[in-house]
Amino acid sequence: MAELSRSRPSLCLARMAASWRGMRSIAAIALICAVLGACTGEQFQKGYILPPGALEQIPIGASQDQVLIVMGTPSTVATLNGEVFYYISQRSERPVAFMNQKVVDQRVIAIYFDKNRQVVRLANYGLKDGRIFDFISRTTPTSGHEMSYLAPLFKLLSSN
Repeated sequence: MAELSRSRPSLCLARMAASWRGMRSIAAIALICAVLGACTGEQFQKGYILPPGALEQIPIGASQDQVLIVMGTPSTVATLNGEVFYYISQRSERPVAFMNQKVVDQRVIAIYFDKNRQVVRLANYGLKDGRIFDFISRTTPTSGHEMSYLAPLFKLLSSN
């Protein structure tokens, strides 16, 4: 009987050691998962987020108030030759957590108004091959006032 009582403490110690080994294994696996999870890529959205179908709700001739209801407050406003609302956004990503961000998409949605505050034109500008590109009409402006407005906006966004 004395031998039985002596073997019980060693049995308990063996079980505790096995339990600790199992806990260490689980902790090591959790630590490895956390380290690898920190290395996964991230996506960043800066500026205006366009609601789905918002541009389709703004017909030519719509009032400025209708635009504000559908689109919200613009990122910036220009008042030269009528008024223009600019909604500016930028999407970037980085494949690994410690790397620099890479710009994937930049957009400037421009809504042009006449003197009566009615929509006369919609434009969805983006950066395509280093040039400002209108995704609605599929044209690239060659000259004019818009280039001088949009270039500083893109430069401001890309510096963040």
